[in-house]
Amino acid sequence: MTLDILLAILAAYIIGSVPNGYLVVKLLTGQDLTQFGSGRTGGTNAMRAGGLCAGFLTSALAILKGAVAIWLARWLMSGQVAQISTFPWVEAAAGVAVVIGHNWSPFLGFRGGAGTGPNVGAAIALLPSAGLILPPFVPLVLFATGYASVASLCAAALIPFLMALGVRYAGLPWEFVGYGLATCGIITWALRTNIVHLFAGTERRVSLGAIISHRPSIH
Repeated sequence: MTLDILLAILAAYIIGSVPNGYLVVKLLTGQDLTQFGSGRTGGTNAMRAGGLCAGFLTSALAILKGAVAIWLARWLMSGQVAQISTFPWVEAAAGVAVVIGHNWSPFLGFRGGAGTGPNVGAAIALLPSAGLILPPFVPLVLFATGYASVASLCAAALIPFLMALGVRYAGLPWEFVGYGLATCGIITWALRTNIVHLFAGTERRVSLGAIISHRPSIH
C-alpha cells in the first residue's frame, strides 16, 4: 500500500511535468516557449506565441493532465476511477503534485507554468460539477480584466471554496479542501512577481484582438 501511495504521488508529479505548452508551440511554430514573453509554458503565453489554437490546445492538455493525475491515483488506491478511494488524502496529494510538476518541470530546468490548467483539471476530477463552473470562469475573468494572472488567482481562490461546498452538500472529504488551499498557495507563490506588477500597474494585459489577428510564423 505504501508503494501505491508513493507511486500515485510520483506519477502525478511526472504527469504534471510533461511540458505540453512547450511541445505544442514547438510543433506549431518552432519557437521555444520558455524564451518567449513571460517564459511560462501555460495557455496564455502559448496563445501569445502561437495564437488561439496553440493556447486552446495547451490549456486543454493542462486540464487533462490534472484530471488524469487524480484518476490514476484513484485507480491505484481503489482499483476504480468512478468513486473516491478510501484514501482521499492521496488524491488530494496527487492534485498538489500535478500542479507542482507543471510549475517546476525537470524537463525544462524546473521551470513551467503557473498551474491553473492542471489545478482546474484536478478540481474537476475531484468534484465533477466544478466542470460546469471553472472552464468558463477562467476565460471570462481573463477577458473581463485583461490579466491572465488575475484569472489564475481568482480560479485558485475559487477552488477551495467549491471544495468546501462539496464537503457540505456532496459528502466530499475535507482533504479536498486542503488540496484547494495548498494549490491556491502554490499558484499565488508562482505568480508573486505578477502580483507585484499588478499593484505597480505594470502587469502585461492580454489583448484578445491582437491574439485573434496573430499569425504565428512556422520555422
